[in-house]
Amino acid sequence: MPTFTTYDGTELAYRLEGEGEPLVCLAGGPLRDAAYLGDLGGLSAHRTLVLLDARGTGASAEPADPATYRCDRQVPDVEALRAHLGLDRIDLLGHSAGGNLALLYAAAHPERVRSVVLVTSLARALGQEVTDEEWDAAVDIFADRPWYPEARAALDALDALGTDAAPESVREAVEPFAYGRWDEAARAHAAAGRHQFHPEAARYHADGAYTPEATRRALATLTAPVLVLAGEYDAGPTPARAAETAALLPRGELLVQAGAAHHPWIDDAGAFVRAVAAFLDPAVRTVTVGGVRLAYRVRGPEDAPPVVLVHGRGENSTTWDEIAASLAADHRVYAPDLRGHGLSDHPGHYGFDVFRDELGGFLKALGLTGATVVAHSMGGGAALLLARSEPALVGRLVLEEPPAFVPLDPPRGPAELPEGPLPFDRAIVPATDAQLNDPDPAWRTGHSALTVPTLVLAGGERSHLPQEQLRRLAEEIPGARLWTGDAGHLIHTEDPAGFLAALREFGLGPSEPNARGTEVT
Repeated sequence: MPTFTTYDGTELAYRLEGEGEPLVCLAGGPLRDAAYLGDLGGLSAHRTLVLLDARGTGASAEPADPATYRCDRQVPDVEALRAHLGLDRIDLLGHSAGGNLALLYAAAHPERVRSVVLVTSLARALGQEVTDEEWDAAVDIFADRPWYPEARAALDALDALGTDAAPESVREAVEPFAYGRWDEAARAHAAAGRHQFHPEAARYHADGAYTPEATRRALATLTAPVLVLAGEYDAGPTPARAAETAALLPRGELLVQAGAAHHPWIDDAGAFVRAVAAFLDPAVRTVTVGGVRLAYRVRGPEDAPPVVLVHGRGENSTTWDEIAASLAADHRVYAPDLRGHGLSDHPGHYGFDVFRDELGGFLKALGLTGATVVAHSMGGGAALLLARSEPALVGRLVLEEPPAFVPLDPPRGPAELPEGPLPFDRAIVPATDAQLNDPDPAWRTGHSALTVPTLVLAGGERSHLPQEQLRRLAEEIPGARLWTGDAGHLIHTEDPAGFLAALREFGLGPSEPNARGTEVT
């Protein structure tokens, strides 16, 4: 493991995990080996995790002065790590007690902080505590779980005896309270962590570690964004306490992970990674529509005409990168990740009608009424339905290889998806396949009432969609144009020049060289 020497001569170690921009990760415990963080549920696919072993933990050396285990005395360790890594500014993630160290570092070195993520961290540095009543209410959420009676009795015993005096069996019995699901993964994580705590842990929060008023004053001018991530079932902090923390920070943002407790990357790795990765990516923004957090990318002049790019099934907003970069010269371009895709939430409920309503909610939430909507495949089906149901929301409509909602013949059978993680929620496939096999009859009639200027883009013989259906769709929409190319189903990625030229001819910006393809008006 790489090492560096901190301010008092103590040699500290850290582990690098993943790829991308560095994210300095501060473990909780307090004074717990950073090994328990693992790769934070797969966050290492988005960032290089710099997992610091605090002094005296993991591979780091014991300090000569035990008093330096105190939280505030470790702030220079983080600064020494930043300097060692050669970074002008750092992104910080602190879990549990480590979140207090992150806050103290941000207060002491605000110019060195680019962003902060506080994961289930009770902000003692800001003067926060949890009352006995709050603890009782939080743990009683689990009252219907089979392990609750034993765990509750152990918790009462732990309160009476104290953590240091309680036997190991009592400490183990309360472990389920730290997880949203006491399943095999949670049991393994808890078992691995039983011997990762340093015996000097009590010194971390010792008297003098925190000066809440001074820290609050210092953080009142912090310009870096801060994500305060709480677990729905966590007792320390409860979501209400986490909301208080977020409110104290100028750019604080609260996110409560459903079904999670104190280790959210163990409870639902996908939900945790999507939320944190979206927050850390400066190119990504989020908005909540119908209770679902949607990630989206935006570029182009703020006062330019808006264009919304809607991806197809199994894709995400990045599929539009080349198209968006070109359109952004004279448009404000928005590209959302639909639910179940990319960095957006996976609520488990899907369908063309659901995506229709979500797209409409997205336009309303961002004030994009009258925007041009460019939509591919599944997204095209949703956009078509939206333009029919709420025509005032859509200024112009471009449908790239959309479904015509003609029942599939033969119908699709059960999809065979690969095992393991997918870049989208696998539940989307059977839900939308069922609607393609037997679509709502109302979806394939009534196109003649559509008043939105429309361009239908067809991929030609290389596409798996019946091109005759797309031709009929264009004929049924009053004034619609049909453009046919030879790129297949993914025109915007296989023939971006032709795709862009077709858009320009439709009126999206100044004219460019003619598209390859034929147009029927």
